[in-house]
Amino acid sequence: MPGNLMMRKLVYLAAILLLCISITSAAPENDYKITYTIKIEDDGNAIWNVEYRTLLSTKDDLNSFENYTRQLQSVYLNEFKELMQKSASEAAAVTSRSMATGDFTGDAVVQSAPTGKYGVVHYSFRWTNFARTDSKINIGDVFVGGLYLSKDNTLIIQYPSGFKIDEVMPLPDQNREGLIWYGLRSFGRGEPRIILSKTSSPWIPLVIGAFIIVVLGAFIYIRKSRVPKEKVGNITETEMIDLEERIIRLLKENDGSLYQSEIVKKLALPKSTVSSALNELNNKNLILKIKKGRENLIRLK
Repeated sequence: MPGNLMMRKLVYLAAILLLCISITSAAPENDYKITYTIKIEDDGNAIWNVEYRTLLSTKDDLNSFENYTRQLQSVYLNEFKELMQKSASEAAAVTSRSMATGDFTGDAVVQSAPTGKYGVVHYSFRWTNFARTDSKINIGDVFVGGLYLSKDNTLIIQYPSGFKIDEVMPLPDQNREGLIWYGLRSFGRGEPRIILSKTSSPWIPLVIGAFIIVVLGAFIYIRKSRVPKEKVGNITETEMIDLEERIIRLLKENDGSLYQSEIVKKLALPKSTVSSALNELNNKNLILKIKKGRENLIRLK
């Protein structure tokens, strides 16, 4: 059945699209989205999370996904594991750095959203010695032939606390909870390339910060009572920023989209306040406002 064939391709595409040495010209356009999240640890190891999401618009789509789910642990997780082990082995040979993969997990769920039902498959594993470490952390040499992201797919690379970015090539589309690149996109050999170095001792800014707080505490307290806070609508600028972050989190928790009335209800805030925050997010090009009859459907970009 075409649906089963499509689902079987998932485990190969999820593993290969990102790591294949010469996949760029062969990667097809498709109707699903893959998000790769690579969390770098300070010892150069990395935790990989690969999330695949597809719209289940027909009964056949749902049956195909349920069939895939039943075989995930016995068939597809093993295939994913073999592919990633092969990728790590090939990267180790090219970089002359010992590597290993382990702690493989996989699960699949059906999620409902205002825009329909979605099948979500999630794989994760640990890649030992993914990044080169010396006095700095160097990320990217495992991408020996470059990297390809299909349309609407996303790559997120998160780095450990206590480190700062010395160099990143190419520049990410966003730097929010990690370095983020969106497809359709092709990277050159060894890209994305990221060099991280340790920040100064965390105790230094803490001590300086504590000193400033002690010395200026009374002054700040007095000034706070005298100087009016800048407002956006009927709330302060700080409160507006906090509200925008809450809305972004809420959308992420609900498959990236909610009706405006649902956001108002979940936040338990006045309609005008939520509307102001949504206008700000729209102006920042972080959301889309889609008219649905008398309702607005709010969707993350």
